[in-house]
Amino acid sequence: MAALFGRRMRRGAASTAVAAAAMAALSASGAPSAVGEQPAASAAERPSAGASGQEDPSVTGDSPYHTDLPPLKGPGRNDPPDETPATGSAESGIPATVLDAYRKAEASLAASNPRCRVPWELLAAIGKVESGHARGGRLDTNGTTPSPILGPVLNGVGFANISDTDGGAYDGDTLHDRAVGPMQFIPQTWESWGRDGNGDGRRDPNNIYDAALAAGSYLCAHDRDLTVERDLHQAILGYNRSQEYLRTVLHWYDYYRKGAHEVPDGSQPAPGAPTGTGGKTPSPAPVRPGTPSPSPTKPGKPTKPAKPGDGSSSKPTPPPTTPPPTTPPPTTPPPTTPAPATRLVDLGDGALSAPAGERFAERPAVRAERADKEPAAQAKVRFTLTGETGTTFEGGATTVTVTTKADGVAKAPALLAGGKPGALTVKATLLGTTEPVTLGLRGEVTAPRADKLVRTDETELTCEAGATFEGRIALTATRDGQAAPGVAATATVLAGADPADGEKAADQGPYFLTPGDEPAEDRRTRELTLTTDAKGNLLLPELHTDDTTGTFRLRVETTGGAVVVLELKVTDPA
Repeated sequence: MAALFGRRMRRGAASTAVAAAAMAALSASGAPSAVGEQPAASAAERPSAGASGQEDPSVTGDSPYHTDLPPLKGPGRNDPPDETPATGSAESGIPATVLDAYRKAEASLAASNPRCRVPWELLAAIGKVESGHARGGRLDTNGTTPSPILGPVLNGVGFANISDTDGGAYDGDTLHDRAVGPMQFIPQTWESWGRDGNGDGRRDPNNIYDAALAAGSYLCAHDRDLTVERDLHQAILGYNRSQEYLRTVLHWYDYYRKGAHEVPDGSQPAPGAPTGTGGKTPSPAPVRPGTPSPSPTKPGKPTKPAKPGDGSSSKPTPPPTTPPPTTPPPTTPPPTTPAPATRLVDLGDGALSAPAGERFAERPAVRAERADKEPAAQAKVRFTLTGETGTTFEGGATTVTVTTKADGVAKAPALLAGGKPGALTVKATLLGTTEPVTLGLRGEVTAPRADKLVRTDETELTCEAGATFEGRIALTATRDGQAAPGVAATATVLAGADPADGEKAADQGPYFLTPGDEPAEDRRTRELTLTTDAKGNLLLPELHTDDTTGTFRLRVETTGGAVVVLELKVTDPA
């Protein structure tokens, strides 16, 4: 990730010893550049992302990041929490276009995901740590960096090991991934979380508006509320799994909340170079004083060899001997590239089904195979959701790209069913082939269900024959302790007080009236289908009685198996 290499300290620190101690709390690291990469100082703690059997990589692939703290004040100490940065200070300045992108991302997410409450100052803190606000606001008129901001090659040498997932489309590297852009997204994460923040119809990780909105969307995943400390910390650690990173971002977040101001784009210095050579040509070693400089050899005639007997101590040079022939070392044959994948095989069992609002039990899975039907490793498979059910992959994305392992298997993230029942399709597409290879996996979102149903009214369930029960019966349906809206329920009047009397609707006794203009006699029914409202509530119509007396049962059951059985008593008229 990030924009500033090295262990630089801010000017104004009165004590280098204290400054060094402050920086020791954070591990220094390399930062991305437009043309190359630099090693991180401490990468041992960062997990290798993208390896077989490990969790999905973070946004940045745990690349190195900017590790400067906010400015130090006073006698070589960090600002205490109650101090405010100096108004108009260079450190609290944010380039105009970058600041506009952070604020627009906050406003957009406030409208689309009000629960999250992502503050622009948090986006600014991450943007500062990741790229120094897009290299100090060096952007074109659309908010795009003139040249890509690239992190190190994620080849497992000091960093995570993430094989190429985008064919080099974003990072220009067809062997391994690299974090890209002002907010440092690795390509496979951008594929899922990329957003169009400036309305130009494109999702470009090098555009600050797109990148800021994508970063905010990622931070809001898993229904987080960023005003809750635990959710805030989890969101930042999802960006880069490092406690030092968490502390650095929180320092800048707190700093910007105390005050920040707009500065012209490009007016701030670009992030500096790392300590060490940083890829530069090292200067020649200085010559110590008093050391004579070597004299250059003057051109002239070649020196004649000494002759025997001329007083020279040189002896005749023996004729050169030819060394015995040696056996050349064995050559290692170049590695062979395995044949590419040519087809996809569905590994599902046809069970892609879940009630509305719930998680699918099965994950879409396919196997990439070569022409000889052997599994193909390192194949890229893109999963895309289509349909009108509102279903997404876990985290909110509708498109994800997965790289197969040695067994050729690509498994998509878990599916979260939307709120609208209906059919859906998970389209699996094999990337990198000359001819499109696509497999459609069918799924279904079924009606929402409830696992509990309780009566919430206190109506007396006794009535005289030929009259109407007083009041209406009210119930509430829940699922996992939460209100269950849109759940279908069936209310049935059963004969007798004993279950042994049967579960079929009675042919006499209490009854409901269906809506309509027909005579009441024609609208009598002892079985109704209803649906819970937005709060999971169910209000039954009035119950009427004919001239049959006795004890009856009212059975109400929801989709999902929640059941309530109530006893109804019909007495002789007074």
